[in-house]
Amino acid sequence: MNFIDPSVMLDETVEVGYFTVIEKGVTIGKNVIIGNRVTIHEGTVIGDGTTVADGAVLGKPPKPAKTSTVKLTGDVPALVIGENCTIGANAVIYRGAVIGANTLVADLASVRENVEIGEYVIVGRGVCVENYVKIGDRTKIQSNSYITAYSTLEDHVFIAPCVTTTNDNYMGRTEERFSKIKGATIKRGARVGGASIILPGITIAEETFVAAGALVTKDTEPKTVVKGLPAKFSKMVDERELL
Repeated sequence: MNFIDPSVMLDETVEVGYFTVIEKGVTIGKNVIIGNRVTIHEGTVIGDGTTVADGAVLGKPPKPAKTSTVKLTGDVPALVIGENCTIGANAVIYRGAVIGANTLVADLASVRENVEIGEYVIVGRGVCVENYVKIGDRTKIQSNSYITAYSTLEDHVFIAPCVTTTNDNYMGRTEERFSKIKGATIKRGARVGGASIILPGITIAEETFVAAGALVTKDTEPKTVVKGLPAKFSKMVDERELL
């Protein structure tokens, strides 16, 4: 019912469901639980105590479209998942990602190659994390948010549901865009409200509070509340709310 390559390092404490495929060179730690219909691609490393739910695909090899702005260079390293992580049902995590310990990647989430995710992070249901993204420790990204390529989210960032980040002011037109593609930089402790949109290259400063539905077109100042279309200064963040 399962296919497990003979080269797989599989501790005796590991539980594997039905109809699961584990390719060559995979390393799985102790007390790992792997659900039904899971695919674990070549070379993937899974830390002790991690749970992988039904239908997840781990270590998927990237294959960008010929027209994609993101080009692969050289070999993409194997996926590495830390200890005590939870990978949700039908989540897809690509080869070339590194997931820190105690992190949750929820059901139906997608994490692309060349992504670094820290420890104690939540990547919510249906979240899409694109290429070349860095996410710091204890950051939370809520359901259905989109983290575009070349973005950085530092520690203790909060991203509410349905937030959209962008990285291309030319929206696919002109050759000039290739040298200017850049996502958001969201600094430590910043909070971004539901359904907000952050334009390319914007820096959300430390402890900024972006109100729900805002359109952020300019860099923010630390510890400020911004809101509106476009987002403008409203007031300072209450001292009681600061980290």
